[in-house]
Amino acid sequence: MANVEHSGRPADTFGSAPPEARLLAARLALWAVAAILAVRQLTVVLTTPSGERLTDLETWVGPHGVLHVKGSLYDSTRFTGTPFGGLVLKPLTRSAQAALGWGWTFGTLLLVVVLGLVVARALPQPIGRRTSLLAAPVAISLLMLSLPVRNALWLGQTSIIPVLFVLLGCFTVRSERESGLCIGLAAALQPTMLLFAPLLWFTGRRRAVATTAGTFAACTALAWAALPHDSYTYWVHHMAGVGLGGKADALGNQSLHGALLRLGLTGPLEIAVFLVLSAAVAALALRRAVHYAHDGQLLLAVAVTGCAVVAVSPTAWQYQLLWVLLALVGRVGRRASDRYVWPVAMILVTTLPAKMMLPNMAVMYPLRDNLVLLAALAAATAVPFLSRTSPYYQRPTPAQYAPPVPARFRRVPLLPVLRRVLTRPNLLLELLLIRVVYAAYQQVRLAATGGTISGGRARAEHHGHIVLDIERFLHIDIEHWANHAVAGVGWLRDFFDFYYESFHFVVPLTVLAVLYWRRPVDYRWARASLGFATFLALIGFWLFPLAPPRLMPGLGMIDTVHGVQDFSKPDYGTLTALTNQYAAMPSLHFGWALWCGVVIAVIAPKWWMKALGLLHPLFTVSAIIATGNHWVLDAVGGAAVVTAGFGLSYVLQGPRATFASGAASAASEGVDARSYAPH
Repeated sequence: MANVEHSGRPADTFGSAPPEARLLAARLALWAVAAILAVRQLTVVLTTPSGERLTDLETWVGPHGVLHVKGSLYDSTRFTGTPFGGLVLKPLTRSAQAALGWGWTFGTLLLVVVLGLVVARALPQPIGRRTSLLAAPVAISLLMLSLPVRNALWLGQTSIIPVLFVLLGCFTVRSERESGLCIGLAAALQPTMLLFAPLLWFTGRRRAVATTAGTFAACTALAWAALPHDSYTYWVHHMAGVGLGGKADALGNQSLHGALLRLGLTGPLEIAVFLVLSAAVAALALRRAVHYAHDGQLLLAVAVTGCAVVAVSPTAWQYQLLWVLLALVGRVGRRASDRYVWPVAMILVTTLPAKMMLPNMAVMYPLRDNLVLLAALAAATAVPFLSRTSPYYQRPTPAQYAPPVPARFRRVPLLPVLRRVLTRPNLLLELLLIRVVYAAYQQVRLAATGGTISGGRARAEHHGHIVLDIERFLHIDIEHWANHAVAGVGWLRDFFDFYYESFHFVVPLTVLAVLYWRRPVDYRWARASLGFATFLALIGFWLFPLAPPRLMPGLGMIDTVHGVQDFSKPDYGTLTALTNQYAAMPSLHFGWALWCGVVIAVIAPKWWMKALGLLHPLFTVSAIIATGNHWVLDAVGGAAVVTAGFGLSYVLQGPRATFASGAASAASEGVDARSYAPH
């Protein structure tokens, strides 16, 4: 496998290069972000009490670590490395404990920086000047944010070292002997790295393969001579590390072996299925990797092989999954709007917990529990990465934009670059972002009271009395009257309870789905407005936690939806374990309903559709007040953030593009959209 050529970079192929000063400013800003992330990671680790950080390092080399014992390193299964890894780490047992922690953390951070620099220089050619200048800080920042790096820093793991050795052997050193030496050392620390040897062989670097095998054998033999009992235990009793560390069916083991165990397969059948699947994945991944290597996408070839390593390893713990992040360098999709799906998905998979990526539903558990493995399998065997010979590799089909609509104000839009796109956005990317944004929304709601419901109860009830006093002053304190009036009429109570519980998510999602399919231009406008409104509402939840009427002791409210509350308990209410019940101001129940009504009223072609859309916020505001879930002023707050959301969309992007659905269809078929412009 030939080394990457670093010279002769052409001009930026994505359009004219930005001014040099602007480009350098962007580079400095990105380096500042990378530095801030690095300092943050150091601070998080080093300010944590010693017993709660670097726990794996403490387990190995601490005063009572396994490397101090006279018996086998693997008696307790707490040491998961190879005997050679134990031999390398043993000298650290004589280091001062405090100095070792600081030195290990800074050293790991330095390795991450080197890893990012190597990845940036290994990007497939040709790349423009903008990419060459910005790639390194972006790569380092993404690595700092990734769960594998964060876990390696927190636990004191060595998982970054084998990955770095492989990348150095493939992209930095010049001779085949040095390349084989690096990859052989990586395999001595993590045996499944031997899968890179066939990649070297089939890409013509056969001398490097011989050196890899020799280095691996020499390191293993050295460890066997120094630690014969441990070597026998590791290679024979544990079959190259199988069974070491946590339980193999734990969620942290994102390998085929772990997935099969979680699915209920055990015993000889599971082993046979694992071996067959591993062989198939390795063969297919190597075939694809060799193709991409010959195509000049060497980093992608190495990442694909690394993803296969993750899948076929008996245990692939989460801090060993850097290969999945590196796979984002592959280009997927012919349209420019599709080009972001794969890298965004890989970044989300490697930086966020799986429960934020997929809903907490039983039917989704098999996907959620194996999400990183599925991403690795997709990269290794299925994702159709573009060849550099493809006409779409450098120049994807560009997006079609609507002509700008004149605004009433001279400086609107403030961000002209956010033009109205005519074609539909990628559906998978939209679903991913909607899910992640909603998960973040839930986390912020909960964090608004300090992470617990009871933590903000007193403050929320105090704010409730303030709101009630304001409403009494304005003579709009109708909550108690409306609540008792509705609770006394059975069918009306059931109607409002059903409306409150059923339509909050269904109607907005339906509106978004219809707009996405029928009116993509309006979908983007409506989605942006809804996003702005929700973000502003989160600020309100954080700054002004508020108890709803049903959770205010002494008001005599009837909780028609959730049942009787026990106010003597610190946490009460049927939903307190799921979300923050004190996020009442502003009311997004009413805010989202009002957004639906406005969107329908603006876009619907017939008057009765507009009227029907406006009934939804009317029924919603009646339901939230009658059921005791919101104050009247909460609805006013919801209306305010929705109004601000539409206003921000207007100010930043300009007026809504007044195109019929035919314009978007024409754009997707390559027809000049200007023929659809209003006259």
